[in-house]
Amino acid sequence: AMDTYMTLTAYGKNAKKALDAAVDEINNIEQLVSTGIDSSEVSQINKNGKGSVSETTGYLIKRSKEIYDSTNGVFDITIYPIMQAWGFPTENYRVPGKKELKKLRGLMGADHVLYDEKKQEVTLDKKGMKIDLGGIAKGYTSSKVMDIFKENGISSAVISLGGNVQTLNGKPDGSDWRVAVENPADTGSYIGVLSIKDKAVITSGGYERYFEENGVTYHHIIDPDTLMPADYVKAVTVTHADSGLADAFSTALFNLPYEQGRALAQRNGVSAVWELYDGKIEWLSLVPAE
Repeated sequence: AMDTYMTLTAYGKNAKKALDAAVDEINNIEQLVSTGIDSSEVSQINKNGKGSVSETTGYLIKRSKEIYDSTNGVFDITIYPIMQAWGFPTENYRVPGKKELKKLRGLMGADHVLYDEKKQEVTLDKKGMKIDLGGIAKGYTSSKVMDIFKENGISSAVISLGGNVQTLNGKPDGSDWRVAVENPADTGSYIGVLSIKDKAVITSGGYERYFEENGVTYHHIIDPDTLMPADYVKAVTVTHADSGLADAFSTALFNLPYEQGRALAQRNGVSAVWELYDGKIEWLSLVPAE
């Protein structure tokens, strides 16, 4: 689902029922927000420049706008026309020219996505604007799955939505879940292990979706400032109790030089691990702030 592989594990008397409900919820959210589904609410907004939305899509747009503000525009759901120019949604990859990117820059800015919460209507303030909720949707979906597990009395669970890991409580024996942080230089290995309970662990890196042209590698995480693939750090892993926030911030922190990213994480109470190009591993642990 959501263009990735997902695994869900739950422990408890109603585990099977809870997992079935979770799968239904994942599929429902995908039908609402996927840019790859023509009938989705997001696709219809992109096609028409406006549209009525469900509570789910409305919440994600509102939350995305809040994170846009708190990251000073580093997390921006209006990046979609730029993603299209690079060919990532269709896999028809190309390197867009500077003039093309300059023109598309005029379509950006989540402050131009207007959401009327009472009417549950979204309007894109600029003709040609398009949005993509992919940077927050899987994290949000994780939190909804956890809600379903709790409603069904699940005592312990771990899910991975395309590498976005979320845990409920600890393992069945009460110990912490141990989540490996992948090594971007060698995806068969890892750089360390995080011990967590009731938290999300979400990594952003350029090693999963990319293409090569004239000997240069271009990955899918586009910096809203340069409109080029971000190349400040190798990867960023974020841990937080709020999985939607963790999802968005892993993208935002990847789009910043390490020092700026660290300052942003600290201001927002986000714990993170950075893998830098010089081989260094930096981390920021803010357990009390969470």
